[in-house]
Amino acid sequence: MSEVDWLLGPNAIEAQLADDPSRLLEVLVEQGRRTARIEALLQGLKRHGVAVSSVPRETLDKRAGGERHQGIAARFRLPESLDDGDLPALLESAGAAPLFLVLDGVTDPHNLGACIRSAAAAGATAVIVPKDRAVGLTPVVLRASAGTAVRMPLVRVTNLARALEALKARGVWVAGAAGEASQLLYDCDLRGAMALVLGSEGEGLRELTRKTCDYLLKIPMHSAVESLNVSVAAGVFLFEAVRQRRKAG
Repeated sequence: MSEVDWLLGPNAIEAQLADDPSRLLEVLVEQGRRTARIEALLQGLKRHGVAVSSVPRETLDKRAGGERHQGIAARFRLPESLDDGDLPALLESAGAAPLFLVLDGVTDPHNLGACIRSAAAAGATAVIVPKDRAVGLTPVVLRASAGTAVRMPLVRVTNLARALEALKARGVWVAGAAGEASQLLYDCDLRGAMALVLGSEGEGLRELTRKTCDYLLKIPMHSAVESLNVSVAAGVFLFEAVRQRRKAG
């Protein structure tokens, strides 16, 4: 059975309502805080039979654990988790040019949420993360993704290097982000089946992950700046792939 957790804010709840309202178990709305947007959202919840309760702000603050909730929170069943065994089906459904975003050791839920949001905007096939030493799907991730995490497949794999090798065996090229790389991102052909791999801000790619990559690529930057936030770098990589694919089409 799926785990139960909390969605925070109207973005995440609207996305879940549009994607699968059956996962919404109950909604708490702050007493006296009924903006036009929240009223419209409550009407949609009512049409789907979702229970709504008005509660004091303190109750929402407690549920949110210090995170911003914008006056509304929902208890819901988390999406079923995906793992290594789901990669072949994702590849099969993606067509000729799947695009994976792979995150090696990202532990900040805000960064993961922002990366998922960029992946969803770029039309990526899935986001892949290791099960260990990395953040998974949490309410903070869901909120940081502006609700897109309920639709973007998040695959948590036991061994990241092995998962990348499995993708390579099925024709996926693996390109890693590395500040010391000699090849620029913009000089690499990203139009085919690709997995774009980014590491944590502090350590970058782990050694085994780095060795598994077919290419190491860097974003050209002014010498005064050492690195970009991982979510920003992920957006640059993803939308360079989008640009090349649109141009080719």
